[in-house]
This record gives sequence, C-alpha cells and structure tokens, in this order.
Amino acid sequence: MRKIVQRHLGKVVAGAAIAVAGTAAMVAVTLPGAAGADDSGGTKGAGQSAQGAGQEQGAAQPGVVEQAPAEGDKGKGRDPLTDDETKRVEQIALNRQLLSSSENVEGDRGPQRIGVDLAEPEADELDDPNAPRRADVRFYDYKDDTLVTKTVNLDTGKVEQTDTQRDVQPPISHDEMVEAAQLLIADPLGTGLKADYKDATGKELTSPDQLMLNSMVYRATSGAQPAVLADCGKHRCVRLFPKVTNGPWIDSRDLVIDLSARKVGKLG
Repeated sequence: MRKIVQRHLGKVVAGAAIAVAGTAAMVAVTLPGAAGADDSGGTKGAGQSAQGAGQEQGAAQPGVVEQAPAEGDKGKGRDPLTDDETKRVEQIALNRQLLSSSENVEGDRGPQRIGVDLAEPEADELDDPNAPRRADVRFYDYKDDTLVTKTVNLDTGKVEQTDTQRDVQPPISHDEMVEAAQLLIADPLGTGLKADYKDATGKELTSPDQLMLNSMVYRATSGAQPAVLADCGKHRCVRLFPKVTNGPWIDSRDLVIDLSARKVGKLG
C-alpha cells in the first residue's frame, strides 16, 4: 500500500486495497484498483459514476402503475433474462397494492427496486426442457423494512408467489448507494469526506455524481457501534467506499449510513 493521507474522518487512499471494519472486528476487503460501484453493491464489475451509468432499468415512477408491455424479446430455458423480459416482469410484479402501501429509499410512494433474477426451476421441472421460465423480482419497502420477492411466470404473465421477509438485507442497489452518498455529503460527519475530495481535486464535493461508489451492507453487533446504528440489520444500513472519478479512493470506512432512519453514525 502506498502512502495514505489522513485528514479528519476521511482518508484519501492511493492504493488498491484498504482494511474495512465489518461489525465488531476488522476484516480485509480488497477494492478494485480501477473499478467503481456496480449495481449489485459488490466490488466487482466496471466502475461507474453515480449519475448516468447503472441507472435502474424499468423502475416504476412514484404513483404510476404501467400496463405490462408486450412480451418482446424472449429467452429460452435457462437463458439469462432479456431486457424485455426484465422490464415486463418488473411491471407485472409492481401492482397497485404494493405501490400504494410502500416507500422507496427517498421516502416516495412505491417500493425500492433491488433486482430481477431468473428463478430456479421447480424440483419436478429440472429435466423438463419446456419448463416455464420464471423471474424473482425483489423490492425493499422502506415503510416497514421488509424485503418483498415476487415470482413471476414469464409464460403466463402472472405472479405465482409473494414472499415477504424481515431482517434480510440483499446487496445495496445503485440508487440506494446514491442516496446514501447524498445523506453523507449533507451530514456533519461528511466533513472529512468533502475535505479529502477537495484535497484530491481542488473542487468542492456537492453531489454523489462526482464520485464512483461501492458499498457494503452493515449489520449491528451488540455493543459494537453507537446507539444511532443499533438497529442496522433491521434497518437498511450501508458503508460506502467512494472513489474520486479517475482519482484515488477516499476511506470512509468508519461511517455508516442508516437509510431507513436517514441518519449517519461513526464507528469507534
């Protein structure tokens, strides 16, 4: 690791790896040398700024339920979902009841879109080449901190199953990372991040689209964090690993953003 310049709560990191605190213990996490955030919230894939690249495709606008589109381009068997299939199942899954009763990460009506994946076939369909294609559509409801998964049959266009879970935290989506960065920039605990950004670029940090973002879900461990973060795990909490676009990483590993409570806390 090369020299780390320390300043306030943030530290500009010039190397390709930093140590990341997990919950109570420190664990090593390698950050990609040239990569930024990906939509899954992991540390893989090409980098992207918080504006433009990686926008959530097919996300429903607040207060609007669109009629499911025509089938469009279709895959076969275990082929990955096509763009047309992804858009179609998202719109099928987002019914009026879910739209009106839930909130997204910004507090607007409608759940937060997390992702869409090809569902596993049923046990009795494993050897059936004509088994129906299904998709699992995941939403996070910030109104009551629940993960809602709807299984949509691509052949019939119907929701076959709805599963609602609490205390389940899938990887952070791109839109959630952007909102977390916005909350951190606006919070007094983001002073160090802004100071380090200015040191690295000579410019003021005012918006998430000036950063490339990576993230990790944070879960609380008894006695390991301040009271403001004690509900993390039940709440949707995130640790950000921001990178100056075409520049160094900025170490903000001691800061956690509780997206459910819209608060920022600092780990000891």
